[in-house]
Amino acid sequence: MAAIKTDREIALMRVAGKILAKTFQALVPLVRPGASGVALDAHARMLIKQWGGHPAFLGYKPYGAARPFPAALCVSINDVVVHGVPTNRPFAEGDLIKLDLGVRVGGYYADAALTVPVGRVSADAERLLNATKQALERGMRAARAGNTLGDIGYAISSVAKRHRVKVVEGLTGHGIGSELHEDPAVLNEGSPHTGLTLAAGMALAIEPMFSLGSKRIVQQDDDGYTTSDRAMSAHFEHTVLITDGAPEVLTVLYYYA
Repeated sequence: MAAIKTDREIALMRVAGKILAKTFQALVPLVRPGASGVALDAHARMLIKQWGGHPAFLGYKPYGAARPFPAALCVSINDVVVHGVPTNRPFAEGDLIKLDLGVRVGGYYADAALTVPVGRVSADAERLLNATKQALERGMRAARAGNTLGDIGYAISSVAKRHRVKVVEGLTGHGIGSELHEDPAVLNEGSPHTGLTLAAGMALAIEPMFSLGSKRIVQQDDDGYTTSDRAMSAHFEHTVLITDGAPEVLTVLYYYA
């Protein structure tokens, strides 16, 4: 069951979400050939601190991980779907760079991710990017009071099917609030009108993760997850507040109305 957030909790999550959105706004132009995950991580840490937040991922040990995460920013390249540790490996033309970031303010969290192409990418990579981004939009539109988690999953998986990409198995969205990961799990597949009924005050991290090849994943030694066949993957995520009307996206500078 997802906890219903109070006005005070929502206010803190809004602040965390705006800091996260401003950080991403500053990081995206830095994703170019020759840049590195280590440099982006250092910049993210500086900005989050400057704006009064705390990096949520630094030192966090998610379920199934062998060790706490050593950075503020997940930087997952090409076949790495999520939880990539930043390295000095230079970004190259054609790469897909997944940036995943969490921010904490006053004990409350926001979480978001996006996939940034480095220069020109292949037509298949463009198809994957467009599908994953569109799936997040459709999933968020379904995040309305009275709808269900199954409606969100169905909206996301329908986009994957239409664009001939695969929904990655074993990775999901989640509830969020006073903990980075809360109930419920927000699956990227589902059937309409099934599962938990959404209510105003719930907060969800909705995050489609798609692959051009296999939907299976393999955990690596650094706790990152790759596609089993090393196919390109993409990931987009926002923290969304369920309201009595349209969902409020907390991790953009101006939320959807």
